Amino acid sequence: MRYYPLYVNLHGKRCLVVGAGQVGRRKIATLAACGPDEVLVLDPAPPADVVAALSAVPGVVIERREFTPADLDGRFLVIAATSDEESNWAISRECAARGILCNIVDQPEKCSFIVPALFTQGDLTVAISTGGASPALARKIRQGLGDFLGDEYGALLVLMSALRPMVLALGLPTEKNSAIFRSIVHSSLIDALERGDAVAAENVLREILPAALHGDAAGLIAGALGHAGA
Repeated sequence: MRYYPLYVNLHGKRCLVVGAGQVGRRKIATLAACGPDEVLVLDPAPPADVVAALSAVPGVVIERREFTPADLDGRFLVIAATSDEESNWAISRECAARGILCNIVDQPEKCSFIVPALFTQGDLTVAISTGGASPALARKIRQGLGDFLGDEYGALLVLMSALRPMVLALGLPTEKNSAIFRSIVHSSLIDALERGDAVAAENVLREILPAALHGDAAGLIAGALGHAGA
């Protein structure tokens, strides 16, 4: 099986998680952080502290009961994190029949999608997948990325997020815009951000940006370094 890599926009979507154990709670937190309209959580007997914690998460609704097929009505994405094989298969089959994206935790044969190991640094997200063959290896690779991708990458993304619309607003040709963005990414700016050297970072940015944006360079660098905590 070869999976098609995909990042999904969950804004305004309704999701379902069956099972509020330790693994299920990790999945719930990841989903909720992506801004869905609702994450319905079903578990027949979650501890009171778990119910309280989940109920406090915006968009999360938890109900103490078993899954029923009607729970899939209007759902965009479903994750099952239960230890009940029969329930997992039932959820998988119901989702397949309705064309709903479904993940059964650690059981790729029951899934229409699998969840990769994720490394995040600010707005940077790197997904690592082994096609379901070895989640442990994917996690090891994710941990190794922390030695390579420091806070400076998150800082650079904060800067690029703010800068991109400013450059596009100048009305320059697409080729010119692309050249500016490439030059920034391949410049020594990231090294200056790693050192927390605002002066050097500003100088690099000024050398690359059109003159019309030179006055914004200091603010862009300050925002990036401030966000990264540098």
